[in-house]
Amino acid sequence: MKNWNTQREALRERIDAGTAFAVGKVVKASALERFLEAVLKPGDRVCLEGDNQKQADLLARALANVDAGKIHDLHMIQSGVVLPEHLDLFEKGIAKRLDFSYSGPQSARIARLLFGGQIELGAVHTYLELFARYFVDLTPNVALIAAVCADRDGNLYTGPNTEDTPTIVEATSFKSGLVIAQVEEIVDKVPRVDIPGDRVHFVVDAKKPFYVEPLFTRDPAAMTETQILTAMMAIKGLYAPYGVRRLNHGIGFNTAAIELLLPTYGEKLGLKGKICTHWALNPHPTLIPAIEAGWIEQVHSFGSEVGMEDYLAARSDIFFTGPDGSLRSNRAFSQIAGLYACDMFIGSTLQIDLSGHSSTVTADRVAGFGGAPNMGSDARGRRHPSAPWLQAGAEADPDTPSPLRRGRKLVVQIGETFGEGNTPLFVEKLGALELAEKLNLPLAPIMVYADDTTHIVTEEGIANLLLCKNADEREQAIRGVAGYTEIGRRRDKAMVERLRARKVIQRPEDLGIDPLDANRNLLAAKSIKDLMLASGGLYQPPSRFRNW
Repeated sequence: MKNWNTQREALRERIDAGTAFAVGKVVKASALERFLEAVLKPGDRVCLEGDNQKQADLLARALANVDAGKIHDLHMIQSGVVLPEHLDLFEKGIAKRLDFSYSGPQSARIARLLFGGQIELGAVHTYLELFARYFVDLTPNVALIAAVCADRDGNLYTGPNTEDTPTIVEATSFKSGLVIAQVEEIVDKVPRVDIPGDRVHFVVDAKKPFYVEPLFTRDPAAMTETQILTAMMAIKGLYAPYGVRRLNHGIGFNTAAIELLLPTYGEKLGLKGKICTHWALNPHPTLIPAIEAGWIEQVHSFGSEVGMEDYLAARSDIFFTGPDGSLRSNRAFSQIAGLYACDMFIGSTLQIDLSGHSSTVTADRVAGFGGAPNMGSDARGRRHPSAPWLQAGAEADPDTPSPLRRGRKLVVQIGETFGEGNTPLFVEKLGALELAEKLNLPLAPIMVYADDTTHIVTEEGIANLLLCKNADEREQAIRGVAGYTEIGRRRDKAMVERLRARKVIQRPEDLGIDPLDANRNLLAAKSIKDLMLASGGLYQPPSRFRNW
């Protein structure tokens, strides 16, 4: 007779092996390497909680120090490859295969390891895509997660940075996988039960907080007049005419500038209550002035942000918080909100080609793209209408009768024609294609596909790709806002002017914006200290952002 409980029996063997190093469920940090060697097996699928902010750093270091003769060929499935230890695993032969979403700080090193054959790449995923595969064909055998504290029964309190944890635990624990959590401390009673103890098999007392990257903090002091100009154009040329109230902002100074212009420039345009009221967004510190001025009604967050804890607890009308006052973030839920409930995604990229494809991958850097492809894609399953969605759909498809016409999410790429190091934003061929050729990948890691991109905003103007009638018009609309890059200099000037006459391209002057008005006086906060003061002292910036 077939044994239908092999996975549960394997879990029991892992628990029995780990119990030798534990008192109840609690494992001492000093025994962690030997403990991992006991519970892991070569070839295991391991989900190590590297998010794009929160890191199970103690577990990552311990895993990187196990004996590669005992534990090897692991298949790492994690959303963020952020810490050096995440890649040490591959250099030491402990891990072999990788499926991930984001690798910002390690993007250059991961490229070298890929080209050197030390990493066998599964795929670069969106967050939702990777989470989905946890429940289908990439279910973890072992999950290494992070929480703020635990009691001795294994009940976990994740605090404001819950992020990916519930999704990882759900997929692992209910398919007979082993769940190990590092925590800052063991307590008699957790402030709230975020992860029930019956889903957690072992707890490691790290005796210090896990690492959190302040990924979404942008110092207003570093914002340029060009970024302020693009923000002005976005507000007046996109947010206002479409009436965008439900949205997501990507990471970057251009979108942070928009947030800081709402209480000033937005107020001048009479847009309060008409735009930017409901967000799927991390708690950006640059949101503080708009919140305090009454612009924002609600924010659901993917994760938290360092230093924002007290402010979030004091603004429960705005943020999703528990009875203890701390934020309840959830990356999977917020990704779904961004995909289906938001009418706009606006974010930055490193490269845009002449079709409108964009990517953050270059020939020597594999940064991944996290959730941007979910935020920046048109959800064909959406059925509920909204005014911006219907308006964009009508522009894209004016000939279909309205009851049968699909709406469109506004997917906007915003940036400057020349980026860091005077590198052009617009290119003939994406670095993602070069990477695919070098690694013989069947699919290039494109962040946002051209057919999802609706608008491009630069200091030269706004290109409305929805209004383009064919591929030639689309190319010239992109060239028309590409400035003095090689792509921009090779525009068809006559066609660009015809597109401008049809408002496919709109220059600042077409929108009634004088570029000379784009100055730092428009910012509702001009420094991190201003943000702290605007919060009433509730925002406590990380030390690296303090200069007072």
